Amino acid sequence: MKIIFAGTPAFAEVALQGLHAAGFQVPLVLTQPDRPAGRGMKLQASPVKQFALDHGMAVAQPRSLRLDGKYPEDAAAARDAMETAGADAMVVAAYGLILPQWVLDAPRLGCLNIHASLLPRWRGAAPIHRAIEAGDADTGVTIMQMDAGLDTGDMLLTERLSIGPEDTTASLHDRLAALGGRLIVEALELAACGGLRPVPQPAEGVTYAHKIEKSEAAIDWRLPALVTERRVRAFDPFPGASCTLDGESVKVWAARAEGGGDSAPGTVLAVADDGIRVQTGDGVLVLTRLQRPGGKRLAVADFLRGFALEPGQVLGGPSAPYVSG
Repeated sequence: MKIIFAGTPAFAEVALQGLHAAGFQVPLVLTQPDRPAGRGMKLQASPVKQFALDHGMAVAQPRSLRLDGKYPEDAAAARDAMETAGADAMVVAAYGLILPQWVLDAPRLGCLNIHASLLPRWRGAAPIHRAIEAGDADTGVTIMQMDAGLDTGDMLLTERLSIGPEDTTASLHDRLAALGGRLIVEALELAACGGLRPVPQPAEGVTYAHKIEKSEAAIDWRLPALVTERRVRAFDPFPGASCTLDGESVKVWAARAEGGGDSAPGTVLAVADDGIRVQTGDGVLVLTRLQRPGGKRLAVADFLRGFALEPGQVLGGPSAPYVSG
């Protein structure tokens, strides 16, 4: 079976690796154009592009796939490349471009998407982050037959995965990527023998995983400790939860929620090698791993050797009153 693959980040690279290892022919790979990255802001190829080139796969990087859009020449070139590839199906994983109807209709078996949630929960751009932030006990991967909607297509395969109490977006991402890589191989093997059974998504339980914004990084000490603890895990590695200590922005990479406390939100209650205890709107947040600008992530005992902090100090954060619910 010939497969066109469309994807960009590391999550998608894992799926492409799985398809390659399983022996599927991949005559064409679509990925986002190279982007500036790193301190030197040099153009950098996506993980998918790097893998594809290393394994002799043809790569196309259209800026758009809309024939009537801003870059019709890119879309036309991509259409020609897809026709030349003569693929049976297209696999899409975190590609980053909207697929117009002509793309969805092009392969004989259509376009199959690897989505990192149990649809219809967490449709959209950031399903891993939002599942952790919401306190979900589990998530999973859905292999979906793509249609014109936003993650609304029929479900082809699903598998559940538990979210651990210490899972971050980084750790959960890696487990879901591996699961997605395995499930897409299973789905294509079933498709080859006519064994896939599409199931429409239920109308109940739809939620949207909106894109993560940098503005969400600032810790709001008026929120309950448990909510902020989940946000710390959800925003690792991006954008990283942060607060200000003596006017300096500090990233918080690990924390745990505890009960108690009746001081003003943001007040440092205790400073010890096992954690900095900070009052929140409901409970206490114990900060256990932090990072100063330009520094490394440090356990709190190491962090405190270079940063003086005393009980009674107030950590910076939003100042408007927090209204629950």
